[in-house]
Amino acid sequence: MAECGSETATGAKPKRKPIVWLGIFLISHSFLFSVVFSAAGVVALLLLPVLAKNTYISENALMPGSVASMLSNQEVAEANRLVNDLTNSNSKTLGSAIGSQRIIAQHMSNLGAEVSFHKFHPQLNQFHPLHFFSSPDSGRVEQNISCALHGVNTVGIIRAPRGDGKEAIVLVTPFNSAKVNPNEAFSLGIAYSVFSLLNRVPWLAKDVIWLVADSQFGEYAAVCAWLRDYHTPVFSGLGTLDAEMCPESNNLYEMNENLSTERAIYDGFKRAGTMAAALVIKVADRSEHFEDSLGIYAEASNGQMPNLDLINVVNYLAVHRQGLRVKVEKLWSLLGLKWLKTLGEILESLGHFARSLNPNWKFGIPAADYVEGSATLASSLYNQALGIPTGPHGAFRDYQVDAITLEIFPQFSSLENIARRNDLLLRSARLIEGVIRSVNNLLEKFHQSFFLYLLTSPAKFVSVGVYMIAFALLVAPLPLVAASLYVNSSNSDSSVKKGKPASSAIVTLESWKWLYATKKAFIVHLWGSVVSLLPYFICQIPSCTPTTSFAIWVSLSVLSLVVMYMVLASPSSHANESQPQREEWPILKSVTLSAAFTGLCLMSVINFATAEIGGLLMVPMCLMAHPLKPDVKARSIRTLSRAVCNLILGFIGFPPVAFIVLKAKFEGSGSTNVGDFWSWVESLWAWNSATYLYIGMVHLPCWALCIHILFHRS
Repeated sequence: MAECGSETATGAKPKRKPIVWLGIFLISHSFLFSVVFSAAGVVALLLLPVLAKNTYISENALMPGSVASMLSNQEVAEANRLVNDLTNSNSKTLGSAIGSQRIIAQHMSNLGAEVSFHKFHPQLNQFHPLHFFSSPDSGRVEQNISCALHGVNTVGIIRAPRGDGKEAIVLVTPFNSAKVNPNEAFSLGIAYSVFSLLNRVPWLAKDVIWLVADSQFGEYAAVCAWLRDYHTPVFSGLGTLDAEMCPESNNLYEMNENLSTERAIYDGFKRAGTMAAALVIKVADRSEHFEDSLGIYAEASNGQMPNLDLINVVNYLAVHRQGLRVKVEKLWSLLGLKWLKTLGEILESLGHFARSLNPNWKFGIPAADYVEGSATLASSLYNQALGIPTGPHGAFRDYQVDAITLEIFPQFSSLENIARRNDLLLRSARLIEGVIRSVNNLLEKFHQSFFLYLLTSPAKFVSVGVYMIAFALLVAPLPLVAASLYVNSSNSDSSVKKGKPASSAIVTLESWKWLYATKKAFIVHLWGSVVSLLPYFICQIPSCTPTTSFAIWVSLSVLSLVVMYMVLASPSSHANESQPQREEWPILKSVTLSAAFTGLCLMSVINFATAEIGGLLMVPMCLMAHPLKPDVKARSIRTLSRAVCNLILGFIGFPPVAFIVLKAKFEGSGSTNVGDFWSWVESLWAWNSATYLYIGMVHLPCWALCIHILFHRS
């Protein structure tokens, strides 16, 4: 028995587990599966508009539209008085910043609200590596900014009769106090009508804050400054975090004293409870020709989105209660693409065929809906990947507050006709009232619905569980091909060992050759970090145009790469290495694929949209990378085609070229130049977008490694 047991132990091979067998099978057929998975990833991305689901309200406590609106023509009349006062003051010498703010504060105070003023100073959004992960406005007042430049936010707070002061809902209306705009005055009228109603209702359980944001230095800057001080203790009257650098304005104190004699205008920063949600109300300068419509802007910094329930409530009330046409941003240039329309018609035909086989198979949508959904999806992807907020609501998301911007597009000449203007004001105010009433019903923060999603229309979305499939299929070939290259290299080493006598020097070189490729990849990625820091020093150069800054950036980047390569990875360090073993390109390509896979997966956690768009550019370039010299020598159709594809992918994969090509495609090539890329990158670091780090520390190093592989001496 013992002999049988030992014989079994030595003679029989252990069975491989299914997962191990599957891995070996995929690696051994890596070329086939890389083509299949990459194509499937692109197809899955194109199918997302078809796979989009109708939105629904997950939180039952919201109950939108369950109660009739209480807002009447009385509140509309009060709002019109505020609009008229602001419009009339604009024609007088008093109609400056102080005059308009005094009028707004007086109307707030007449309602019995707690009114206060918040002074802030403009901030310079300059790139600083140590402040990159802080909020865009987190710094103090710069030394070179005059203290005379300041804005004043007007804040009114209504205390909830049924609340305990621990929660609040925020209304924001951007308003340029230096010059009264009719559209901004109309948005103030909408907010004031809701504010006057909420002051009298008995059902309010959350405090309501109305922030009239002074937008003369930018809408986002005013909201961000107020939020920063709201969440930071301030112990000086009417002060901000910068009070020690800039003394308070005498005009501000004078305005405060004049108003304090009539009503309670509070000295100091007034607060309410934790913010449950925020709504930014704007009236667009441009008009719609057919009907009144409502635009929803939801994207915040680094692709953050508010809870989908907030958008669903707004969409439901606007469409089904107030008769407004709701729209979200879309890439209009995609609507005219013939191939996209043809693809939509094919999918529509497939849907009809599927329903003919089984009526329960609901696949396919009309071609027009597919084209429009694709344009909306592309816009959602682009805005999230850009990492720049699409409105002042983005400042709230930095404090984990769900917020959106509602931009009202009045029908052509609606604001000129008094009756139509009052009707639009009434419907818009009732919409805001309904949203506030739904949020007021919440017992906790938004949490039931999705935070990770892409919109294909105001009423359709793609959840994270669906769109991640396209990304997973797209990047799946990277580890497969990297493992295949590793296995092939190991097998070739084994064959060399069998044909030659063992030598300690050869074994040492073979065991360390992977370290050489890893070292080179590490140095290139370290160079990417240096390139990402160079703009901090370039910004110090005075009177430098974007084109000149870009040229300096490229020159310093090339110089730093040469210096780092000569110092850290010079060929002299491998002087004793034989030519066939010196940094073989398959090993370097394997390391490059692994680095690209790791960078894309990490970026998908931070900002999926950036990882998806970056993967579409990087995955084909990394998979196709092959030395040009042997392909040109072979002179076959296959090798020459591969060489041409590598050159095209390498050219388009360079970030400035990719930016210029895409901009020329979607916006036209009339005014496109390399300086636009510097301006675009400058906006990324000014808003602390993670896309900037991805470009400098993931995409650019992988592109440089691929170019090195193309020109490798094989």
